[in-house]
Amino acid sequence: MRVEQYITELLYHHNCVILPDFGGFLANTTHAQFEKESNLLLPPSKSISFNEHLSSNDGLLVNHIAKAKKLEYNEALTKVQLTIKEWKQKLNAGEKLRLVNLGVLQMSQDKALVFTPKNDTNYLASSFGLSTVAAIPIKRESLKKEVVQLEASVPLKITPEKRKESTLRPWMKYAAILLLMVSMGTSGYLGYKEYGQNKIALEQKAAVQVTNQLQQATFFDTSPLELPPLHLKVKRVTQGPKYFIIAGAFRSKANADKKVQMLQEAGFDASYIGTNSFGLHQVSFESSNDKSLALNKLREIRKNIASDAWILIKK
Repeated sequence: MRVEQYITELLYHHNCVILPDFGGFLANTTHAQFEKESNLLLPPSKSISFNEHLSSNDGLLVNHIAKAKKLEYNEALTKVQLTIKEWKQKLNAGEKLRLVNLGVLQMSQDKALVFTPKNDTNYLASSFGLSTVAAIPIKRESLKKEVVQLEASVPLKITPEKRKESTLRPWMKYAAILLLMVSMGTSGYLGYKEYGQNKIALEQKAAVQVTNQLQQATFFDTSPLELPPLHLKVKRVTQGPKYFIIAGAFRSKANADKKVQMLQEAGFDASYIGTNSFGLHQVSFESSNDKSLALNKLREIRKNIASDAWILIKK
């Protein structure tokens, strides 16, 4: 059983998840930060650490697994204990324990557990969808110097002749426009008058033709025609899923694929549905064309597995 899957689900809503007789994973909230060396703005997040002294069973993890797997509490506790036993055997054998979306655990020379966190996933629910932003500094002084140098290199000189020419040019433009409007008005009126006379003549000619055609039509057989039956083949077009129940969004495509695999192993019809407007790779628990079915499934998932799940509608 992939116990780390349920640990990561709980870290979105709890700051401490304890594995009985093994240790606890802690989530510490950090504020938004600015890295001067790389000019990057980092959103608020949760940093993950491990403390092997927190080993008393508080029931949080076991209860969560029991609800997700629909098991009795003692049965879920037994499965967790078997998993922890396997982990301890690997660590005592000198192997590294790689926990998906959490990090790496290994045994030091003095038999202490050393945890190296994996920082690809942000477990702070309020920062969902936020990504690292590159902050490019604005050099105002250098831009100001460039503008001043450009203005100094292009002197502006206005002679009396140019000032007089610039004063007369608008009046010449308005006079030309007025003359054009007068000429267009005269020619337009004459054209409109001729158009009206032609229109009346054409309407009278069309009325005579229609009357002749109606008179001729009375000599034809007006009985209804018997047409052969018309058979049409209608091809039904099925639409793809519209409602996706989102399980998470990841900066790395590899992490999104791992999440899909984990959900599929847990019995979900999970899928990767591409990136959102922030460039994050989205993963869905399940999808459906039926809105009511999707809402019922969302309520079930929020109640038993992930309370921050939500629906994405794609048309």
